Formats: sequence, structure tokens, C-alpha cells
Amino acid sequence: MAANALPLLHRVAEQTGREAVHFTLDGAPARALAGDTVLTAVLTHGTRLRRNEFSGLPRAGFCMMGACQDCWIATEAGERLRACSTFIAPGMALVTGGRGA
Repeated sequence: MAANALPLLHRVAEQTGREAVHFTLDGAPARALAGDTVLTAVLTHGTRLRRNEFSGLPRAGFCMMGACQDCWIATEAGERLRACSTFIAPGMALVTGGRGA
């Protein structure tokens, strides 16, 4: 993610007592909360999930409920996950397609 880019999602209210989940995002350490989807975990740190494979434009999900196929994200191992319906897990290593905006 670009160093000066603000995250797309911001927590405005939070239940207490959820444990931290540590993962990596584009090789950098990141933190989410237990019960967060990958979509929430990534977009509270940056502005996109991936870049479109055809146009190179940023993608951040569309329907947010698993119907549109727009929220795919890759792991460092090359696996593809649907970010809106996959829960973040400790140690996940996610790749958005580069650090630049």
C-alpha cells in the first residue's frame, strides 16, 4: 500500500475483548481482530484488496456478500481467497499486488 494512503475502512465502534490476530500484508506485519473477515482486515490497513488483472486498476470488493467475485485476494503461496467470506487467521500472508497505489 502507498505510505501516504489512508485505509478505506475505519473502526468507529468496537466491542471489547476480541483478540488480536497477526498476519502479514504485502510482507509487512499487520493486525486484525478475531472474527474479522479478510476484507475487513485488509481494508483497515489500506485502500485495495488487489489490482485488476486486465486494467491494473485497484479493486476493493463490490457487493460485500460473496456474489460478485470482486473480492479475490492472493496469499504469498499463490492461493486465492474470497476476502468477504474468509475469516482472517493468525499467520496469513496476503498480497495485494504491490505496495504502490
